[in-house]
Amino acid sequence: MNMFSYLKAYKKESILGPLFKLLEASIDLIVPLVVAAIIDVGVANNDRGYIFRMGGLMIALGVIGLALAAIAQYFAAKAATGYATAVRLDLFRKINQLSYNELDRIGTSTLITRITSDINQVQSGLNLGLRLLLRSPFIVFGSMIMAFHVNRAAAMIFVVVIPALAIVVYGVMFITMPYYKKIQQKLDLVTLKVRENLVGVRVIRAFNRQEEEKKQFDEASTDLVRTQVFAGRISGIMNPLTYVIINAGLIAVVWIGGKEVDTGIISQGEVIALVNYMSQILVELVKLANLIVSISKAMACAGRIRGILETKTSIKREAIPVPEPVDESVKVAFEQVSFTYGKAKKESLLGIDFRAKPGQTIGVIGGTGSGKSSLVNLIPRFYDVTSGAVLVDGVNVKDYPLDALRAKVGIVPQRAVLFAGTIRENMQWGKKDATDEEIQEALATAQAKEFVDQMEDGLDTKILQGGKNLSGGQRQRLTIARALVRKPEILILDDSASALDFATDARLRLALRDMAKNLNDKMTVFLVSQRASTIRDADQILVLDDGALVGVGTHKELLKSCEVYREICLSQLTKEEVERDAK
Repeated sequence: MNMFSYLKAYKKESILGPLFKLLEASIDLIVPLVVAAIIDVGVANNDRGYIFRMGGLMIALGVIGLALAAIAQYFAAKAATGYATAVRLDLFRKINQLSYNELDRIGTSTLITRITSDINQVQSGLNLGLRLLLRSPFIVFGSMIMAFHVNRAAAMIFVVVIPALAIVVYGVMFITMPYYKKIQQKLDLVTLKVRENLVGVRVIRAFNRQEEEKKQFDEASTDLVRTQVFAGRISGIMNPLTYVIINAGLIAVVWIGGKEVDTGIISQGEVIALVNYMSQILVELVKLANLIVSISKAMACAGRIRGILETKTSIKREAIPVPEPVDESVKVAFEQVSFTYGKAKKESLLGIDFRAKPGQTIGVIGGTGSGKSSLVNLIPRFYDVTSGAVLVDGVNVKDYPLDALRAKVGIVPQRAVLFAGTIRENMQWGKKDATDEEIQEALATAQAKEFVDQMEDGLDTKILQGGKNLSGGQRQRLTIARALVRKPEILILDDSASALDFATDARLRLALRDMAKNLNDKMTVFLVSQRASTIRDADQILVLDDGALVGVGTHKELLKSCEVYREICLSQLTKEEVERDAK
């Protein structure tokens, strides 16, 4: 992918910016000749009128140069800002297109750094590049040409100085480029530590781990600084070396020019012009040195951004027609499904096979790491199966357009996620045009209506980012309500009632059954839980153990036939309750 393709929308600005800079540079090349004329004609002949006229010309050239520079800056800034905006938008779109597999592999902190710091570095490098990338070489070589126009013998110094400077500049760029890539990678790690501390601040304080976290952050930050300092030292060599070369050139110009003046070959004004041209080269090469550093950073960052943009997602949003249902008597079917995360060596699910009918409540239970969340995440196709097939209405989920498939599913994740805004706005994530009546109905089913009604602003109550101004149970009930607003055909509650007390949990399950009946038993509910009491009344219970489906049946049937399920129940219920339920 060519990152310069984003400049196509800013062709005019990308051309006019450097063009106006070249016009300004042309004026800078004329000024030493005007100075030479003032000395050789005005001062030599004591012609004050000529001196004032030439002085006025210099002021006019300065004003014109300033105007040209301002115009060039405007066009360069417009192109760079527009470029960065377009890249940022495409990168954000790409991140949203990536499947869970790619997001897991790349990492959140890296993506945050690339969409913020990396794009800012590219924008800054592009802005400087449009203004100086042509101007500085133009001044350097233009000064050499003008020097030949003044005096060929003295101008030969420029022929030696300029290649020497080019070797220094490009040598430093070649060495520092890999280090700037490392710097951005280490910045990813610092961002990760900051993010972990901000998200987990309560846990860190609860376990009194502040000092350990400070130490880890200090190590990551010190490592970043160490790399930055090393790269900075190499870049810092550039300015002293360029100054040494340029000053040596200046000495040579003055030495040779002085001899030429003594012999009458050139005038004093021409020597001053040569010195001015050499000084201009010095200034421009200092600018070019800084520009090279900025461009090195920008190129390293652009490569990182391109890497994300070129990442191929394993789950694509294809514009395919919505398939007609093949078997509506089975809402969800798993046919010998196996699944492995990324490059994991062990399968998370192995040979899963079951059927869920419309209107059924399916309980999913198992120990930690048994694959419960992995199983339900395959239904809306957050991940693709490694082998086998997941069917919805008899159609493979891979044959659905993603939007159509996920419109059928309402999912409440393990971690309750709410967004900054009002309760109404959060509920309308489930259905954009949801009315207040529909929202109130969903809140009632999710057992959230009571506490929402008690709030002074009701549905207009402001929620902080992540729902920080709500309790854990309130957040969970609101996320359940958000999923219920759309009245999905498949409702997945992924351990989303863990913060609810047993009485509220029971009322929620009863309300969900009533809701399913009101929808003519068209809503299939998947209840993922580690509580046996939550799934004991389910029409069908799936028991997972280390990724394998070790039991399928009702609560009563599994107590008799599945040892794993019986052990789970015995760990949570009394032996008398288990024996009674098994009869």
